Amino acid sequence: MASSSQTGTASTAPSSAPSSSGAGITTNASYKIGLLLPETTTARYETKDKPYFTAALKAACPNCTLSYANANSDASTQQQQAESMLANGVKVLVVDPFDGVAAASIVSAAKAQNVPVIAYDRLIKSPDLAYVVSNDYKQVGVLQAQTMVAKLKAENVDPSSGGIIMINGATTDNNAGNIKAGALSVINGSGYKVLSETDTWDPQQAQQWVAGQITKFGHKIIGLYSANDNNGNSAIAALHAAGWADADIAKLAITGLDASQQGLQNIIGGLQLMTTYNAFKLEATKAAQAAVYFAEAKTPPSNGTVDGHPAFLNPPVAVTIDNIESTVIADAFWKASDICTSQYAAACAKAGIK
Repeated sequence: MASSSQTGTASTAPSSAPSSSGAGITTNASYKIGLLLPETTTARYETKDKPYFTAALKAACPNCTLSYANANSDASTQQQQAESMLANGVKVLVVDPFDGVAAASIVSAAKAQNVPVIAYDRLIKSPDLAYVVSNDYKQVGVLQAQTMVAKLKAENVDPSSGGIIMINGATTDNNAGNIKAGALSVINGSGYKVLSETDTWDPQQAQQWVAGQITKFGHKIIGLYSANDNNGNSAIAALHAAGWADADIAKLAITGLDASQQGLQNIIGGLQLMTTYNAFKLEATKAAQAAVYFAEAKTPPSNGTVDGHPAFLNPPVAVTIDNIESTVIADAFWKASDICTSQYAAACAKAGIK
């Protein structure tokens, strides 16, 4: 999920992303390319990132072979998967690390075999990383907090009446730290205070934590910041379980990330204020193209740096009820029929989503 900092050394990303149909690379050579994704809890990895990457690799290198594995939220599993791919002769590894610190050992193992590693979506903390393809995650946090604070102020929510609870992402994820930093850069100057916060990408842990905060603070919770849609949905479940009415939940201006189906439906249903959309197709396309550049012993183009590494950074967009149709539907990320199921048909019609 400001400047495009993945770390304090990142440069500024462009105001709008280049088209995914822009100049890339093509080759008739035959390479093995490895793709390692981190988990299945968030649906985007299997349903969006993998197929987008597969299609982009096929377009850039029709004779290339894709080796794919998902770590299912386990760093040691991801290490084993990487070692297996290296043993099978992959030319390039594209890794979305479950643990960005632990995955440095993957980069080390790859370097020993002269295999470049591209960090995809999440940074790997290694000086030997070849390239980064990611999103502007500090800006994600900025957009989330700006949208939340603007809503609270528009509703004349008195800062002295309570405060915001924050569900940030896991501390093992470099992106989560940047999202949090972006959000706090807005919240800290807003007049609203943070009552409490937690750091997890686990929806069950998030739900249990929110339940505890409801017991502790009750309706002194006047805003609920969530770093992604899954945790936001878990917060909504905890609020419902505690007897909060939908109208009271709507006042909390709940935020999110990933433009998930459930997140968008929560927005349409009035329970969640916004989500943050990154054009995953463009991100996956740039990662696949970068892999082919490296396989060809060429340097891929970049539009910034992350932690001193050349990078392509994808700018995010805040999505609310007002622009669902012009963003995720217009991009064919979701069809209107995916979001506007029978339960949400009336709300979609009212919002003009079709």
